[in-house]
Amino acid sequence: MDNSFELKINPPVQMLISILLIFATSQLLPLSTTLLEYKWLISSIFISISLIFILAGLLSFHFAKTTGNPDKLESVSSLVTSGIYHITRNPMYVGLIFLLLAWGVWLGSFFSVVVIVIFQQYTARFQIIPEERALSELFPEQYHDYCKKVRRWL
Repeated sequence: MDNSFELKINPPVQMLISILLIFATSQLLPLSTTLLEYKWLISSIFISISLIFILAGLLSFHFAKTTGNPDKLESVSSLVTSGIYHITRNPMYVGLIFLLLAWGVWLGSFFSVVVIVIFQQYTARFQIIPEERALSELFPEQYHDYCKKVRRWL
C-alpha cells in the first residue's frame, strides 16, 4: 500500500498556514462583518463545536484501539465507523474548519471565508483523498459501504 501523499504538508502545518493567512487578510483587508459585542459568543460556539468533533474523533480511535495518525495508515487495525464517524468521515478536519471559523469571526475578517475554503479544498485533495485510497485498499468492501452511508464532511 502506497500511503505517500501528494504533498507532505501535514494538517497541523496546513492549519498554522491558514491561521496566519486569516490574520494577514484581517490586517490587510480590515472588513468587519461581525458585530463586535457578539464575536466572543460566536467564536466560543465555534470553538466548542470544534472541540466536540476533534475530541470525539480522537476518542473513537482510542476506543477502537487503532491509530488516528494520517501518516501511519499502515498501522490501522480497524475501520472506525461508530460514534462521530457515523455523522462524518472526517470529524477532526471538520473540527479544524470550525476552529478557523472561530478565528475568522474573532478577527472580524470576511475574507477568512476564502482562506477556509482553500484550506478545505487543499485538505480534501492532498490529505483526505489519499487517506481514502489507503483505507479502501485496507478495507475494500467495508470502506465502500461506509462511504455510501456517511458523507465526507457534514
